[in-house]
Amino acid sequence: MTKTSSLSLQTARHLHLAAQGLLRPPSRRARFADIHACVRQMSLLQIDTINVVARSPYLVLFSRLGAYPTQWLEETLASGALFEYWAHEACFIPFEDYPLLRHRMLEPQRLGWKYNEQWVEEHQQEIAALLNHIAENGPVRAADFASDKQTKPGWWAWKPHKRHLENLFSAGELMVVERRNFQRVYDLRTRVMPDWDDEQHALNEAEAVQAMLGHSARSLGIFRASWLADYYRLKRAPLQAWIKDAEAQGDIVRVEVEQLGEMWLHTSLLLLLEKMPTATHTTLLSPFDPVVWDRRRALELFNFDYRIECYTPAEKRVFGYFVLPVLHRGALKARIDAKMDRQAQQLIIRAFWLEPGVRISQAFLTDVQKAINRFAQWQGASEVIVENAPAELLAAWTHRWAIND
Repeated sequence: MTKTSSLSLQTARHLHLAAQGLLRPPSRRARFADIHACVRQMSLLQIDTINVVARSPYLVLFSRLGAYPTQWLEETLASGALFEYWAHEACFIPFEDYPLLRHRMLEPQRLGWKYNEQWVEEHQQEIAALLNHIAENGPVRAADFASDKQTKPGWWAWKPHKRHLENLFSAGELMVVERRNFQRVYDLRTRVMPDWDDEQHALNEAEAVQAMLGHSARSLGIFRASWLADYYRLKRAPLQAWIKDAEAQGDIVRVEVEQLGEMWLHTSLLLLLEKMPTATHTTLLSPFDPVVWDRRRALELFNFDYRIECYTPAEKRVFGYFVLPVLHRGALKARIDAKMDRQAQQLIIRAFWLEPGVRISQAFLTDVQKAINRFAQWQGASEVIVENAPAELLAAWTHRWAIND
């Protein structure tokens, strides 16, 4: 392959999906070790707590691995194979990448709202007492401490101990060692990593940025230079210098892509490109899936104009509260506003929208219904209820269907 090979837009999409583990359905039942391997392939697994359908990190893994016990994610974290920190946003990260993020912990004041330097200065005594409590009594949750009755209700109105814990987490003095009912459990970094030495093990910022750009390129597979920095939310990234070095080292090659122009391909995909397999995977994606978390990239690569509307007032929403993109055989063809009623064991599809120009074929109807069934069954539903959808879909699916094992 030459440096200036021309690729179709469809091929570019397929290469990105291959890099993300979404080109073809899983070939076997998921295994425990696949959790770490899957996060390793993506580099990052973004954390979000919204549970209207399934919490985002569980869903991102399901899209790639198929059905698996959700507790495997927490068990992988507790085993030490993953850690939590601010990367794209709050993320599960392979533990071997801890040195890449350590420089952020050492200068937490640069994290913006994630670290309140004034709060830390004003509450030094209480924070020291909290650290001493953890040292003597072991890991803690925010829920272990009584609420401050004077704290006003609201999203950001955390009780004092919650603020202490989050600031200590951002500063790297505490680590999340497990989750209980998805609540963070914090312990001292010195107890979790007693042999860590910043001078010996930490990367400086420049070294870390180089490594993060390399991870981003591998996990994207194919990319424009402007897409790289967002993956780890890098504010000062020497993109052109990194691309020049990476090309010289043979890590990436220049390609021309239909409609998109010059792009870069990670050379780990060259063997795949020689015999490009057909995209056959159909699945639901989380709003925080790496494929769509960069809204500009999703628009440029997939022509998918997407935003998350759970933080938008209900009357201003266009599609719904927690809308799931539908990936079908290499393209984003629809979106679903869904809700899981666990008591009734029902997956409720409040609305189903097709993307402009999507043709409804029998293959599409069959693939998407099977994908919905797989997801619903994984979530413990026994039936699916469709409240709103295009007439052609309802004619094929009906408003309610039972899920067959």
